[in-house]
Amino acid sequence: MATTSDIRKGLCIRYNHDIYKIIEFLHVKPGKGPAFVRTKLKSVTTGKVIDNTFSAGHKIEDVRVETHKFQYLYSEGEFYHFMNTEDYTQIRLLREALDTPELMKEGEVVTVIINTEDNAPLSVEMPPHVILEVTATEPGVKGNTATNATKPATVETGAEIQVPLFIDEGDKIRVDTEKGQYQERIKE
Repeated sequence: MATTSDIRKGLCIRYNHDIYKIIEFLHVKPGKGPAFVRTKLKSVTTGKVIDNTFSAGHKIEDVRVETHKFQYLYSEGEFYHFMNTEDYTQIRLLREALDTPELMKEGEVVTVIINTEDNAPLSVEMPPHVILEVTATEPGVKGNTATNATKPATVETGAEIQVPLFIDEGDKIRVDTEKGQYQERIKE
């Protein structure tokens, strides 16, 4: 058993007869009244995100997990296929178990969180950023903007991302996987 002081991003807990992964948390100490922890929990079975507040010192049941490196192979409908990079075993996961499947390209190495009780894969963590090629975007027109103007661009995985006007088709860009936002253009 853990308490609210053990809450951290990525921790898997058992709550309301389901397993949830903590995706955001904030410790709050109001001037009046007891402290509490405000959290955003994502169900690893359904993908549903809920907000919950735990009072300070509240007991939470954490789930023991292991992490393993897997390589993304391909998708087939709602299923995504991965291969363990150590023993070459393959698993398939539902789309809901993935945080940002639209940013994942074939061959990408990700971290899969596995429940140690039943060896069931719970969720997939992407690397902090990925490098993707822009496959389609409108040409940027100079002079039609004041500052920081963006335009939509489609990348090789099919995701649409807002990019600066100077980005052209064929450019490689670094994308933040947590927010799904453009970070920088990669020079070759």
